[in-house]
Amino acid sequence: MTKPSDPPIFFYFQKTAFSLRNRKKLKHFLAQIFRSKKKRLARLIYVFSTDRDVLKINRQYLSHDFYTDVITFNLSDGWDIEGEVYLSVDRIKENAKAFNVSFSYELHRVIFHAALHLCGYGDKTTGDKVIMRKEEDRYLSEYFALFHVKHHKLNR
Repeated sequence: MTKPSDPPIFFYFQKTAFSLRNRKKLKHFLAQIFRSKKKRLARLIYVFSTDRDVLKINRQYLSHDFYTDVITFNLSDGWDIEGEVYLSVDRIKENAKAFNVSFSYELHRVIFHAALHLCGYGDKTTGDKVIMRKEEDRYLSEYFALFHVKHHKLNR
């Protein structure tokens, strides 16, 4: 039996001592999200960074002058999905505390949130936010159940 090849998903760590566990499992789970949405993934890069660096990106490319936990750039030019995602580990930690959830839970929420953006989900309107949250919750439940990981879920 052959092993499935690793999906074209890459994790980089910039100016942060943060370490991501279960990377291989997460890559395969993310690839399944794209398959379930009938999307073909060409390449996806996640960059884990700091508030300061993500704020710079937010200012430079989006003209937003505020902290955010995740910025997703859709670089697709056709049928294949290609994207770059910048995550602020600082902001994710703060949000986890504010929402009374584990860091791991909030981290995976933003990881899945970015993937869903690349699959075409939005979050600008109230209706879009409800749909996005439902999909995030679905994938969080599946992921944590699949790997028997304990977490503290918030009822948002």
